[in-house]
Amino acid sequence: MPDTLSAFAEAKLAALDAQSLLRRLTPTRRDDGLWLQRGGRRLLSFSCNDYLNLSHHPAVKAAAVAAIAEYGAGAGASRLVTGDHPLLSRLEDRLAALKGADAACLFGSGYLANTGVIPTLVGPGDVVFVDALAHACIWAGAKLSGALVVAFAHNDVDDLAARMALSRPGARHALVATDGVFSMDGDLAPIQALSDLCQAHDAWLLTDDAHGVGVLGDGAGSGRTAPGAAIHLQMGTLSKALGSYGAYVCAAAPVVDLLKSRARTVVYSTALPPASAAAALAALDVIAADPDLCRRPVAKARAFTASLGLPQAQSPIVPILLGEADRALAAARVLEDQGFLAVAIRPPTVPAGTARLRLAFTAGHADQDIAALADAVRPFLVA
Repeated sequence: MPDTLSAFAEAKLAALDAQSLLRRLTPTRRDDGLWLQRGGRRLLSFSCNDYLNLSHHPAVKAAAVAAIAEYGAGAGASRLVTGDHPLLSRLEDRLAALKGADAACLFGSGYLANTGVIPTLVGPGDVVFVDALAHACIWAGAKLSGALVVAFAHNDVDDLAARMALSRPGARHALVATDGVFSMDGDLAPIQALSDLCQAHDAWLLTDDAHGVGVLGDGAGSGRTAPGAAIHLQMGTLSKALGSYGAYVCAAAPVVDLLKSRARTVVYSTALPPASAAAALAALDVIAADPDLCRRPVAKARAFTASLGLPQAQSPIVPILLGEADRALAAARVLEDQGFLAVAIRPPTVPAGTARLRLAFTAGHADQDIAALADAVRPFLVA
């Protein structure tokens, strides 16, 4: 019998390769929060989300090691069975305090958070309004919910208002979902305006702050930039600025209780390992002790944009749009030859025709290295 599955996969791979869209894993060893080894070379990374370099901070690593020594490497089961380690509740309390919320619920990853939260709270008969450039896991959660899913133009509150006027009246419940900081463009959601619109239409607001916590609002995230906003669901991750792994959603206590009881990605997933929780707790301690640390990634990004005459960075993320995938790949190779890792981002992660270098700046990047990167990128801006 012919192997039709392999033949199908080979055809798909060939088609992707012909469009410069085939992705391959590249063995990489991270030496610290800045430098890595790849292909026998030492490269300075401008592609990592470890914005505060805490994944290699001595206190964060020591906390993880100590947790493994005392509690073991894994949680053993879901939290509702035998996996509800006390460290998890401690971490949830700290995250809720950071976000100014009643309570928090931990998840295994950001993808599991959004694909768990949204279907728990909305379903058939409801409507979810999603920013067109929201992260893939928001779109996945919205589609899994069975609710009507309505896209609105990126960061366009007027477009959202028009779509809500059409689709909100016939829906039981409504949810508006957006990134707080958009992971591929680095811009911020208009949270206050979104909140005002949600309040006017009795809709719930979810912000994915994976790329905001630790680097905006003195570490509290993008929600702190809109202090008057009502954000019903504040999602974030432990795997970026906090240097660990996992995710969370902060909300009112009854909402969190419901998530812990009914969110499928909580109920049917093994809990976070104790080491991940301990590392995140230590990272929160570092942030609390050094508020200036949280301001550095954006300052570094702004030094880069100022040197090239680009619009001022709003976050640690700066995109260099190059258009077609093959051009972005070529630019990444040129930069790698000069000692920089600046990974090319291609469709479907970004819309067709907007392939780019997605640069991420961290607290530890030296000023002279940022200047050298700017010199290396400059030719691509005038090509």
